[in-house]
Amino acid sequence: MDERFNRWLLPPLLALLFLLIVYQYVSPACPGAACPRRPPVSAPAARREEQPAERDEEEAAAAVPRLEPKFPFARGELCRRVRFDMRGRDVIVFLHIQKTGGTTFGRHLVRNIRLEQPCYCRAGQKKCACHRPGGDKDTWLFSRFSTGWSCGLHADWTELTSCVPAAMERRGCAGNRTLRK
Repeated sequence: MDERFNRWLLPPLLALLFLLIVYQYVSPACPGAACPRRPPVSAPAARREEQPAERDEEEAAAAVPRLEPKFPFARGELCRRVRFDMRGRDVIVFLHIQKTGGTTFGRHLVRNIRLEQPCYCRAGQKKCACHRPGGDKDTWLFSRFSTGWSCGLHADWTELTSCVPAAMERRGCAGNRTLRK
């Protein structure tokens, strides 16, 4: 009899447990607009000696989010014009940053830009040859889709600045110039 009772009781209990778990993850914590947002308790809100009008102004100011720039670049840096001479010795070094759409952008650099001499991409290969107009070996783009991972997998800024000149010399592009501030 005890075995029959357990067989009858176990499935409904497991189903109830499953429903509780699903409800916990699926149900909203605050349905609709039932739970208004409350600003975090700060030192001025904790003090009750202040005048009510001052407290209301401070609470209103605390409720408005302040957007401060994380990277305050000067306007001159953002609006700077840079001349890129593809026929000359200039090279674009593409710094690939993971999880930012860098792979898609890098592919667009070698496949979809309208240039005087577009990059030559063979079917089925990731690397493309991005030679300068009128040049055989000299390249204008240093990226994983043009030179491969010449400076290592996901090389950062410091690795690239020390590696790119040597990698370009190994490729036979010794005449390229490096711009540094």
